[in-house]
Parts: sequence; C-alpha cells; structure tokens
Amino acid sequence: MKREVLNSSAPILRDYLVYCETIKNKSSKTVEQYHFDLTLFFKFLKLQRGLSPDGIDFSDIPVDDIDEDILKSVTMTDLYSFIVYCKNERSNGAAARARKVSSLRMFFKYLTNNIHLLKVNPAAELDTPKLKKSLPVHLSLEQSIDLLKSVDGPNKERDFCILTLFLNCGMRLSELCSLNYTDIHEDGSLKILGKGNKERIIYLNDACIMAVAEYMKVRPVDGVASKDKFALFLSARKQRISNKTVQHIVYTFLDKAGLGGQGFSTHKLRHTAATLMYQQGGVDIRVLKDVLGHENLGTTQIYTHVANRQVAEAFSKNPLAGVKPSINKNNSKKDEEDS
Repeated sequence: MKREVLNSSAPILRDYLVYCETIKNKSSKTVEQYHFDLTLFFKFLKLQRGLSPDGIDFSDIPVDDIDEDILKSVTMTDLYSFIVYCKNERSNGAAARARKVSSLRMFFKYLTNNIHLLKVNPAAELDTPKLKKSLPVHLSLEQSIDLLKSVDGPNKERDFCILTLFLNCGMRLSELCSLNYTDIHEDGSLKILGKGNKERIIYLNDACIMAVAEYMKVRPVDGVASKDKFALFLSARKQRISNKTVQHIVYTFLDKAGLGGQGFSTHKLRHTAATLMYQQGGVDIRVLKDVLGHENLGTTQIYTHVANRQVAEAFSKNPLAGVKPSINKNNSKKDEEDS
C-alpha cells in the first residue's frame, strides 16, 4: 500500500487497509480499490451529515477525521443512499456498484467481528446489484491463427511469445507482465502470481516452450535495471514491460490481422484460450477452473454456456433447416371448419 494513501486516511481506515494487505493477503491493487471505495463513502457521509466545509468541492472533502462516533451512526439507509448516489451522480454501472457494496460489507464486518467497534453490522443485509451475465467475447481458432501470423517487426520474437502465452495459457494481463523467466522450470511448469497474490502452477505446451526459447535468444541482457533483471518481458527501455505496452502490442496486431474494432482485447485473449481449451480441447471444467485461477467454479461455468449457444447455432445452420413441411390448403381449410 502506498504511503501517501495511508497518510491521507483516517486511522481506523489505515488499520483496516493494513489488515487487508498483511492478514488477509490482499493484493496492493485490491487494497487501493478498498481505499477508494471507502474514502468515497466517507466523503458522501460527511456531505449528507453537513460535516463538510461550506463550498468545498466533493473531491476535496477531508476524511482523516472519520472517527468511531460517525461509524457507529451509520445505518442501512446511509449505505443504500450512497449506492444510489454512485448510480445517479457518478454514473456507476452495476459492476462498479457491486464492488462498492463488497467493500462496504467487508469493512463493516471488520468493525463488527474483528475489532468489535460495532454491536450491529449495518451492512450485513446490504444487497448486491444484479449483474447482467454476458457471454465472453473470444476469437475463433482461425482468427487466433491469423493473429499469430500477423506478428512481425523488430520485436517479433517478444510479441509472438506474448500472444502465444495469452492464447495458450489464458493468463491475465497483470499475470503476464509480472512473469520472471526464473518462474519457468525445466519440466515446462510455470509459476503464476494471480489475483489476491494467489500462486498457481500451469504447464507450457510445445508452442509456448518454443516461443519462449526463441525470445530468450534475443532478450536483452546488458543494460537491464537490477530490479528488472529477471523479468521475462522487457520494453524498449530494457525495463519490465508495462500493462499499457502489452495492450498496445495486442491492439496493433489485432488491427494488422483485420480483427480491430470487434471488441477484442488482452482479456478477450484469455477468454479465447479458455473457450478453445473447453470446446475443442475437451478440457474438464474443473481443470479449466484451476488453469484460469478462478476461485469459484461458477465463474468458469460461463464457458459451458458459450458451448451450449454454439451447439444451438450448429443445428440452426444445418442446410436442411430451411426445408419446411408443405401444407395442403384443402386440409388446412377443412381443419379450420372442424375447429
């Protein structure tokens, strides 16, 4: 957690954020999201209670003075009013509001169960906004091959390796950027640091092993900063490659392959890997859960819905689907009279 973030927070919020990072082992990014959501709620609360200075901009409302008395006064109505504010005034979609509900629940659970500041948890029955379940967008097998074939340029070995790992392993963007070449072992296993600092082991197939080997032949060695000397992927500045740079690489070759403007992205390459493994590779859904690093099987089961939809489409595309039974007009008229 960044020091400046902690310094600008109320003491009780600082304690909670440290608890999340050290005891609950949440990632720094997740803790920063908690900080943002809870700070926003505190500002809203002070504004609602008339505790903010007159004429001050909402973003400038200080929250370092949030104390026990204010927290003990929070009601379910305050919480729902905040969620309504996020929807109407901040244009937060259902997913963004759901994250804020989760942040509030966890914080007030901590106040109630861990440090016993509250006798009753006001967020215990706080409902999560209903999220629309949409099927994941993914490339077809042919489109994936076209994407790989489109790679060229001065960094073609690196860029081909990046795309190969995305399409074969289903990594998240942050996971790929954090890879070290020392994480790859002789048996082809690769250690990945996923969401919430959870580690998992995957196994590179022949395409990945070859792509990594070809890239390592040209990967810079001299001039690499000591903090990045083990980073698998390096930028032109010989630093660990950033999320933004990888996104630019993916969009560049999507465009080159004629796949730009279709909603594809780095995360859609993860969906592509999962979909191809499940549909064409016959990978069991429980195994796919571990491959992707999902905490719950329900998250992975969306790929079964993709398969069901495509099965239905396959039947509709049968060339005989348009051949319908002829209707005898005389019989039809007689049926009408009988009815």
